[in-house]
Amino acid sequence: MLSDTMKKRLADLTAWAKSTQVWTSMFRHDFSDSPKTRMSRIFDNIWLHLHPVKVPKVTARLTHTFCLGGLTFFFFIVLTVTGVLLMFYYRPTVEAAYNDMKDLEFAVTLGMFLRNLHRWSAHLMVFFVIGHMARVFLTASYKPPREFNWVVGVLLLTMTLLLSFSGYLLPWDQLAIWAITVGTNMAAATPLLGAEGPFALANSDNDARFITLGGHFVGQATLLRFYVLHCIALPLAASAFMIVHFWRVHKDGFAVAPN
Repeated sequence: MLSDTMKKRLADLTAWAKSTQVWTSMFRHDFSDSPKTRMSRIFDNIWLHLHPVKVPKVTARLTHTFCLGGLTFFFFIVLTVTGVLLMFYYRPTVEAAYNDMKDLEFAVTLGMFLRNLHRWSAHLMVFFVIGHMARVFLTASYKPPREFNWVVGVLLLTMTLLLSFSGYLLPWDQLAIWAITVGTNMAAATPLLGAEGPFALANSDNDARFITLGGHFVGQATLLRFYVLHCIALPLAASAFMIVHFWRVHKDGFAVAPN
């Protein structure tokens, strides 16, 4: 059992944590059982109340957002659909990957169109997500109380770049293999986590480069690892963060800058 002094210190610590900017940027209400907080939980739940009661008039103007966030999400949907279709014609093995890509281009009906649609959608998604981040910054839409959603957006930008990088190896041609070799060699220079980086804490058998490659060289383990990251892990993580991002956009007053 906690003493009265410990209970008081715990209550003070909880009150302090709830008053910090980190807490207030994430939560708009407390969790007490009252009519007001019950209503707030309904309004702040993306599944129970997707659309806000009202939106600022300025956010309805095309020139305020240029639909950059919406276009980014659109290309993510295109990438998801085309990626699933491409998976029907691709085997993530060093013996079959390159030949499957060539069959897709020259033997499968509309295969080249499908692959190019996936590739160009990836380029456009990177372009629009960077434009979206720039728009948010220039219109000061990242300021309180939207700082939490800005952090979520930065994480989504990182995932977008990782999706492009992880998909680079899958064609298994010379350009892909050497590009991944250079990229993963950079991981070896990561501070603390890389065997060749400053303040290295790991050796070459368990550093960031070894974990990324699944070994010391680009091979079957690397191809399979990047395939799982590109087709399963990163898309699922990005989808989850997008749900949070859309929810906060609605609850934080859309894209209008704070007063």
